[in-house]
Amino acid sequence: MADTKRIAFSIIQFLHDQLNSGDLSSDAQESLEVAIQCLETAFGVSLEDQSLAVMQTLPELFVSATNKPETPQVQINAVPDTPTEEDIAEAERLKTDGNDQMKAENFGPAVEFYSKAIELNPRNAVYFCNRAAAYSKLGNYAGAVQDCEQAITIDPNYSKAYGRMGLALASLNKHSEAVSYYKKALELDPENDTYKSNLKIAEQKMREMPSPTGGMGGADLAGLLSNPGFMNMASSLMNNPQVQQLMSGMMSGAYGPMGATAGGGPGPNDLSGLIQAGQQFAQQMQQQNPELIEQLRSQIRSRTPSASNEEQP
Repeated sequence: MADTKRIAFSIIQFLHDQLNSGDLSSDAQESLEVAIQCLETAFGVSLEDQSLAVMQTLPELFVSATNKPETPQVQINAVPDTPTEEDIAEAERLKTDGNDQMKAENFGPAVEFYSKAIELNPRNAVYFCNRAAAYSKLGNYAGAVQDCEQAITIDPNYSKAYGRMGLALASLNKHSEAVSYYKKALELDPENDTYKSNLKIAEQKMREMPSPTGGMGGADLAGLLSNPGFMNMASSLMNNPQVQQLMSGMMSGAYGPMGATAGGGPGPNDLSGLIQAGQQFAQQMQQQNPELIEQLRSQIRSRTPSASNEEQP
């Protein structure tokens, strides 16, 4: 069943990429949206579940299958332990072609060029790191993680590999692991602003993770309840006679559903009064403590790490 879900995920990923390509008519886009929804429902998968991602996308698998040459005769030492000078030069040319494809946002072909460069010279960490960047652009974060691991194995001091590993892990919602890789990247490249920014975002995401004292879309309730300004305004709200009357009626059962009285008719002080009082409370908070409101908004607001705009090496 796991393999079936992976296949379904790859198909949905392909359809989603086609949907965002801008090359389809509105009718075709609508049809694809329906197809994606049907597949997600039928197989119980979603693009958000990146654990189902495989190293190669569906188009890449297709290219590999259709362009596969006839099986050659087994040759001893077909791949030398040490690449020749010719292989190294050709690998560099292929890497440059891959970089050109990245600049043109042709990420699939870029993967192919980097893969060919790796075949000729598998000892170059840059090729794996560049392919990881292309994989991330294609949404193949699992493949990006594997390539970054290989790049780090080849060159443990390659800061860019740690930074791109952090990006891939963050995209997989593995923020605690991403933090450790961003920190390592900064140790090797302390002046890199992108690493600094992404580290802050990953640390923020860690703080927003659900906890026994968490809620409201990631807001820190424990910190909120210890904030004197918030508690003073909450106390003022609860001491409001209108609110006290409404709460007392609700607790005693004087009001039925949606603020109706026990007799069935709408009471003069129904839930709309409580809602109005809540709105007044929110306005009061905005006026008296705008910093607290901005803090709440920043905790709830979704943020994503950014890839740097630097060119491929």
